[in-house]
Amino acid sequence: MTPFTTILTHPGGAHKDEFLACCVLLATHAVPILRREPVAADLADPSIAVIDVGHSHEPALNNFDHHQLPKDHPPTCALSLVLRHLGLYEDTRAFCEWLEPAEWFDCRGPMDTARWLGVDRDIIGKLNSPIDGTLLRRFAQTTQLGAGDPLWEIMRMIGEDLVGYVRSLRDRLDFIGRHSEVWTLDTVSGGPNALFLTRTDPLPDDPGAGIERYVESQGMGNRVLALIAPDRRSGGYGLSRHRDNQRLDFTRIAGEPDVHFAHARGFVAKTSATDPVRLRQLLTLAFG
Repeated sequence: MTPFTTILTHPGGAHKDEFLACCVLLATHAVPILRREPVAADLADPSIAVIDVGHSHEPALNNFDHHQLPKDHPPTCALSLVLRHLGLYEDTRAFCEWLEPAEWFDCRGPMDTARWLGVDRDIIGKLNSPIDGTLLRRFAQTTQLGAGDPLWEIMRMIGEDLVGYVRSLRDRLDFIGRHSEVWTLDTVSGGPNALFLTRTDPLPDDPGAGIERYVESQGMGNRVLALIAPDRRSGGYGLSRHRDNQRLDFTRIAGEPDVHFAHARGFVAKTSATDPVRLRQLLTLAFG
């Protein structure tokens, strides 16, 4: 991204798309934010990132407005444009389920968004958060923010967490892809299946993080019923349901000598077993 020294967005009422777009940009460039209408010189100056205003989408000049797009254009907001320019859009759409509704809400409004989601209009209001309300209202009351201002610091943290989450999850999914295998537990019927994540050295801080999302990203959501991942608290493995599939009940293996925990609701268990043959056996016993 072309370096810039200032972020400029519109004054008046604040919305989630330009707020989050500014947050993401702060994660890459910790610069001041100005809230005013741009002039032609601002749009021509790549050192000023102009967000959600100016009727110009020219990434080379750091201009990211969507309001000039035709009304039948797929829902696209300022955050969409910034994420796309940073190469993060596809992963954010895949990993952050809130992004697409945010695009719809900003471009189509609450009524069309509710219809698209297949819910009543009043459901949209019930999902409002006082955290969102306060941050947007305080942002709308400012004309300038910089390092040391509490809101600017919070915005930078939001951006860093969002960008860090998306980038680290992509790395995590790639890791799982390299170190996992699909097990077919019933060779006669071709299923059910389980995803087994092997133990590596060094072991990630949270070995099972991202495993469910990996299964979904590979289009295996309907085939994989069980997940087996290294237990970070011991040298064994954790066994769990995928999509809370009720065919698995780990209370069925609670009495096994190498199972030291089985949740009373049957959705997860912990075992000291490490031999894949034994792990397959435990899963088979847990299936109804």
